[in-house]
Parts: sequence; C-alpha cells; structure tokens
Amino acid sequence: MTLSYDEAGDGPAVLLLHAGVCDRRMWDPQFDALAAAGHRVVRADLRGFGATPVAEEPYTNSGDVLALMDRLGIERAALVGASFGGRVALFTALRAAERLTALALLNAPLPGQGGCASPELIAFDRRETELFEAGDLDAAAALNVETWMGPEAGEATRAAVHAMQLHAFEVQSAAERAVEKEGARYVLSAAEAEGPYDLAGIGIPLLIASGAHDLSDFRAGASHLAAAVPGARHVELPWAGHLPSLERPDEITALLKDFLAGAVRGDRERA
Repeated sequence: MTLSYDEAGDGPAVLLLHAGVCDRRMWDPQFDALAAAGHRVVRADLRGFGATPVAEEPYTNSGDVLALMDRLGIERAALVGASFGGRVALFTALRAAERLTALALLNAPLPGQGGCASPELIAFDRRETELFEAGDLDAAAALNVETWMGPEAGEATRAAVHAMQLHAFEVQSAAERAVEKEGARYVLSAAEAEGPYDLAGIGIPLLIASGAHDLSDFRAGASHLAAAVPGARHVELPWAGHLPSLERPDEITALLKDFLAGAVRGDRERA
C-alpha cells in the first residue's frame, strides 16, 4: 500500500512526517514555503491517518517512508518529523542513515522512552483510552487538543487539530470494529524494534526542537538525544507546546529553512 501524499517544488528532497494527533495537513504553513525555498517537498499521511487507510498486512512506518522514497525516485532526503512523525523519522535514520541528508525532530519521543513515562503522560494515555473505548471520539480528540496545544495556538489552529485527530480516531475505530466483526483483517499498529541503538552513529545533521510548555517526557528526550549525538543542534522554544509548527508557523518555517539550507551546503561540500 502506498501512503497518500502531496508533492511540490524542485531541488533537494524533504519529507514532512506528521504528529499522531494530526495528518499531513498540519504542514500547510510549511509545505509551499519550503518548496519556494528550493526544495522538493513531500508530505505524507502515515497509516490510519488522513487519506491513508489502516494496514491489512504487517508493516513498519520507517519501511513505509523508505518505500515512498523509492516510489518517487528519491535516493536521499531530509526528514522533518513532529512528535510521532519525529519518532518515525528517527527510526528511519537508525535503519537507513545512508538514505538521509538531515533530520529535524520537533518534540519527538525516543525509542524505548515509553517505559519511563511521567505521571502526566500515564494519566493522559489512560483517559484517552477510556474515551476511545467508550466511543466518545469527540471528547478524546478534545483531550488531545487540550494536552498537546501550547498557549500560542489560536482557536482556528485548535479546531484544525481537533478535526484531524477526530478523523484519525474515526478511521481507527472503524477498523477496530471490523476486526471484532470479521476477524483479524487489519493491522492497527506497527512495532519498530526497540534497540539498543547507537544514537551517536546517526552521522547526519540533526536539529532537535523542544517546547517549554510540552510534557516533561519530551523535553527530557530532546535533552538526552542532543547529548547523545555529536554535533546535534538543540533549540529550546520557551513559547512552545507540543506542536510548535502550528503554534508559531512562521518562526518554525524560518528555523527549518535555515537548517535545511545549511544541511544542503554541507552535503554538497562532502560530495
């Protein structure tokens, strides 16, 4: 199965991977801007999000990313990932760093990080599961907006995230009902191997952004990754929650343009 995607621009390739509370529409503020800056930009819906259905066969998200690159004839690309999409990007780098030119992670959880979750994240996960299992998908989406959006997010942005999360819940809930009715037809989750990994060996330019208003799990993960990877650039955003590219889109667009331009220059110098 091919991931649903949009493509724009010409130049060095950049793949945008969305957060687990969104889909590829979360990159609306960055998509055209990065294409105008001289990049071939691809944004994709991961399985069970946006226009990509849940899977009917075993898969991994990193494998899907590499397969999409192959389908589009992209030999190497920079990956930009938010939250869950950042985790997918990191797994892709650990799996096939030779296919990547750079990596930008916005509040991404680290592999294995779930084993030491904070009380706040545990409470969120418990409440989300309760609402999802009760079929109150609207309330589950509202819980995600309240948890993950920082103080800079306006009402229109909050409404957009609610709509994206609600759609994902509806797709995933329908798939679960089909499993219960028809048997194990769908694969609802993909397990990436949990390591151990040599984070220090990633070997490509790495930008890590974390938000001061995000949960402590993600702030700690960003600090750990920055310390583990030589040369990594860690930007702490004092105004940001979990989804800074939606909270202050112009600022994050500028940050990404600067980082990607530097990565392109460095890649050309090494060639």
